[in-house]
Amino acid sequence: MQVILSLMIFQFMFGKLFKRNREQVKLFYNTDVHCHIMPGVDHGSQSMEQSLEMLRAEMEMGISRVILTSHVTAVTFENTRESLMDAFLKLKDAVTDEGLDIELELSAEYRMDEYFDKEYAADHLIPMPGKHILLENSFQQELMNLDELLFDLQIKGYKTILAHPERYSYYSHRRKRYEQLHNAGARFQVNILSFTGYFGEEARDSALWFVRNGMIDYLGSDMHNIKHAHIIMDYINSKEWKKLSKEIEPTVKNDLITM
Repeated sequence: MQVILSLMIFQFMFGKLFKRNREQVKLFYNTDVHCHIMPGVDHGSQSMEQSLEMLRAEMEMGISRVILTSHVTAVTFENTRESLMDAFLKLKDAVTDEGLDIELELSAEYRMDEYFDKEYAADHLIPMPGKHILLENSFQQELMNLDELLFDLQIKGYKTILAHPERYSYYSHRRKRYEQLHNAGARFQVNILSFTGYFGEEARDSALWFVRNGMIDYLGSDMHNIKHAHIIMDYINSKEWKKLSKEIEPTVKNDLITM
């Protein structure tokens, strides 16, 4: 019995050691276009220490450029260009002090609501390079004038990106609507977390449907905490991701978001 117990302990410790020393698989792109790493501005990172830990995880996955997309949402997170810039500059200073070799850029994830309408009318938006803009729909129902808003943004030179469309459950049985939006010029950003089942089977099924139909334009971590980072790190080490990433890679344009 003692021999068996000793063997079990050895196997457990060896397994932990192997997992800890296993080489982390890198993502096939270098830019994360969706994350909540900036500290204290939404329900993502709550401290500078957490932000730095998340950035180290990004680097371990092969990410060398992070576009910071904090929430801008009516009532809950009414961030302004000034408040986000203040947090951004503090994070950049901390990254420099820590000697992290990672590029940071400031943007936001805009919920399409009355606060967005106000910020848009005042020309206060913070787009990604090349006037790419990350837009979030409501999780309850589609914005009533979504088509008109997307068209207006595109007329004004913005390249519209719909954040995690696989998570909007009202589209899961109306996939023709996905095709309509994509054909009208809205690009789709899918969360890697969705493939893991983290947001439920419905979101996972929709994400896989995007793969089969070649409709994933951007991938994002959408990480809010280090737990999310670890889930992604484990998943991209899996055989499933190895196979899936080969199908996704031809359509993904993360590294093409430039001036």
